[in-house]
Amino acid sequence: MDKPLQPFTDGMPNLGKDHFEVPTSGYLDLRERFEHAPRFLILYGSLRERSFSRVLAYEAARLLEAMGGEVRIYDAHGLPLPDDTTADHPKVQELRDLSIWSEGHVWVSPERHGNMTGVMKSQIDWLPLSEGSVRPTQGRTLAVMQVSGGSQSFNAVNSLRLLGRWMRMITIPNQSSVPMAYKEFDDAGRMKPGPLYDRVVDVCEELFKFTLLTRERAAYLVDRYSERKERQPERLQAVAADIGFVKR
Repeated sequence: MDKPLQPFTDGMPNLGKDHFEVPTSGYLDLRERFEHAPRFLILYGSLRERSFSRVLAYEAARLLEAMGGEVRIYDAHGLPLPDDTTADHPKVQELRDLSIWSEGHVWVSPERHGNMTGVMKSQIDWLPLSEGSVRPTQGRTLAVMQVSGGSQSFNAVNSLRLLGRWMRMITIPNQSSVPMAYKEFDDAGRMKPGPLYDRVVDVCEELFKFTLLTRERAAYLVDRYSERKERQPERLQAVAADIGFVKR
């Protein structure tokens, strides 16, 4: 293997030194400690009256509340399809306000045709990457879960993970997939004891820990060199000139 001599001595001519920062543990020291309980938003991907994704969402909510968290569960009934109306629709604004309020999310979807449901995707599609100067998902923690009518699958949670990355969320390593969900919940909608329930507890516990670890540090953790460059007035003026808004 060709291995050049190190350390390198040929400089970094393409690096904007005014925007480059060396990450250190000092940046992770708390400047402000939040006094409120960790805040969690739960989304689930079904409108059915007997919805296993909803009852699994409720189990997650109970667990997060038992750990000391504050939980909101969004009801997607009445949410229009993306682009079918404007973002000032009351159900859209409710969803976006809850996401801005939150510090962590739980996404629970049934698996349909080998993937998440349209109900689940519509909720995520209504959450913009940015809304003015506010980003409703960036830096928030995320746990993903799915329910299946048949054998165990991970298609939905894998797709939810991809979306979580795209939405710039901190997706925890653990996840839950509940196969043959009709066997795992009783008539009252409570999940039966067993290894699958224990895994749900594990996921919620890990989400809570990651949220405690990152919520005061989220702004630093998701701060990017490229975006620090983009925020500079001279860069903004250059971009405006490239697209014809101002003359150089």
